[in-house]
Amino acid sequence: MSEPAHFGSLPYALNLRRELSHRNQLFAKKQNLGHRNSYGELPIACYTPSEDGSEHGNFLPETYRAIGQNPGWRRRLDKVHAQAKTALPREDRPWRELDSCTSSDALLMNVFCFPGVLTESHLLNLLGVEGNPPLQFGFKARVPLTNSKFDRTEVDLRIGDLLIEAKLTETDFQTMRIELLDSYQDFAHVFARRNLPRRGNKYRGYQLLRNVLGAYANQCSFCVMADARRPDLCEAWYAVMRCVKSADLRTRCKMITWQEVSEVLPCKLQDFLREKYGIGDHPLLGADSLD
Repeated sequence: MSEPAHFGSLPYALNLRRELSHRNQLFAKKQNLGHRNSYGELPIACYTPSEDGSEHGNFLPETYRAIGQNPGWRRRLDKVHAQAKTALPREDRPWRELDSCTSSDALLMNVFCFPGVLTESHLLNLLGVEGNPPLQFGFKARVPLTNSKFDRTEVDLRIGDLLIEAKLTETDFQTMRIELLDSYQDFAHVFARRNLPRRGNKYRGYQLLRNVLGAYANQCSFCVMADARRPDLCEAWYAVMRCVKSADLRTRCKMITWQEVSEVLPCKLQDFLREKYGIGDHPLLGADSLD
């Protein structure tokens, strides 16, 4: 199945990056937060921890403290910033991915690590998760291959029997060669392959395909969290999901927007997301309206 002409993601991703760039320049200045800007015409704010390491401008103070007190969560902060050498000035400490104001992982942790956010039922009810299960960031899902080995697909978060993939300004869900996907043991069983969106000899939505296979292999549900200002990611999601053969598995796969998530969060966290990310404002709000 070839992709439609309007399948491109760059305009939506770029517009959101522009808005987040503008918002975070204002946010960092207003809060007097340590940060450096990336090189180029569109400066992306990357925050630095305070001198005593107790605070970090990319997180609410109480959230950052909670992360620091949990070894499993704290390890997530060590993810290396892949473009740091070419995109950012040198600092005494290495740049981390979650320093960036456009990091979807940082946004995810800001929501789920905020103290008390899971003790109330609102967010768990939205997600369809029962009880108060632990958070596993960077969960390695064992997805079986045809050679009796496993692909340890990384999922941004596992909470109970739900796997979550977080997105913000990423351009798309990546592409991968058709023959590589065919090496997954359950690929033909889970997906109607002829109908999957393609680009040449590659499948589109590679991350989605792997994550759905991870949910199938681990008997979990799967959720993509994306921004309402990214209708392109929503379109890409449904282009893949309609190719899932099993009705039961399709019902266990969903997309929830950050805007929907924000509606069930504590007021302080809502205010933070609104000011720093524009989540909670009108979905089509542009950076030009922030001056």
